[in-house]
Amino acid sequence: MTSPASASALRPLALGELIDRSVTFWRGHLKPLFVLSLGYSLVNYIATKGVLQLTRVLTPMLYSPDQQALAQQNPFEMLGQSALAMALWGGMFSFLIWSYWLAMVATSRFVVSTQLGTPVSPADSLRRSLSMVGPVTGAFVLSLGWSLLVTLVACVPGVIVLAVGGVVSATGSQAMGAVVLILGALVLGLGMLGAMLWYFLRFLLLPPVLAMEDLGAWAAFQRSGTLLSGRVEPGFLGRVVVRGMILFTVVSLILFSVHLLFGIPSWLVMLPYGNPFSADTIARTPQWLLVPVELLQVMAQSFFSPVNFVVCAFFYLDLRVRREALDLEQRLGGGTSPTSPLAA
Repeated sequence: MTSPASASALRPLALGELIDRSVTFWRGHLKPLFVLSLGYSLVNYIATKGVLQLTRVLTPMLYSPDQQALAQQNPFEMLGQSALAMALWGGMFSFLIWSYWLAMVATSRFVVSTQLGTPVSPADSLRRSLSMVGPVTGAFVLSLGWSLLVTLVACVPGVIVLAVGGVVSATGSQAMGAVVLILGALVLGLGMLGAMLWYFLRFLLLPPVLAMEDLGAWAAFQRSGTLLSGRVEPGFLGRVVVRGMILFTVVSLILFSVHLLFGIPSWLVMLPYGNPFSADTIARTPQWLLVPVELLQVMAQSFFSPVNFVVCAFFYLDLRVRREALDLEQRLGGGTSPTSPLAA
């Protein structure tokens, strides 16, 4: 049964209220949210550290202080090692997103169930996440395919401008060609950045859907898109995509600031060995110095990253209240099981 207090608290929220309630919930449930996030953060740290060590072994030219000279001597070998490193880091980045979705499924289960008056333990939330590995993986593969198409379309203008720049340069106007090529590179970069931001926004609600509704990969894929479409109130800010974009931007800026702040100790540790942002500096820095400060960063991430998960869960719950009158359903005592699929 849904508690009356929880049912009465369900109502449409303004953006400011949504952020405020999310932060209040995070502050009131620091320990369980930290526990849910810690495993995810540690797994990601181990994966990142493992890929870093693997690239050092498989692509030593990229970590050499004389990599420019080596590239001139063996350009094809440098190209091959660069391609291998890109493949390894691309695979790791995909794993991090997949792991991020699993963590959000677990946290969303905990948050939404608590708000509906049917709280579950962190262990139950984690079990729900592990039981949804199949649908999460399927939906993730679908999202990658869809995002690939969007990325290709977003890159078309930049590719066209680059082609025009190449033609202009070939016809003899080197200065104008250089300007057009720079413009093309800028347009291409903006297109790729836009596609990346679209990806995170488009699938913002897919983990909460998988956490709270018994749907397969394709049904959850469609369901999350339906929730993010259209508008929930008049005006520009009434568009669901705009509301999601604002929430995503605000939370991302907060978490990015925290990441930079807690990244300072590792930069200070690497500073005596060279540029902290250089790959060869990371390779030269003793791991017995670097690992402790990196673990400090992991702990900070586990403490603050649930803010993002909580905001997404509250956003999902708010859309269900606005579009499906979930608040009225709960007050009338017609609450469904947290994992029951919703009617279209």
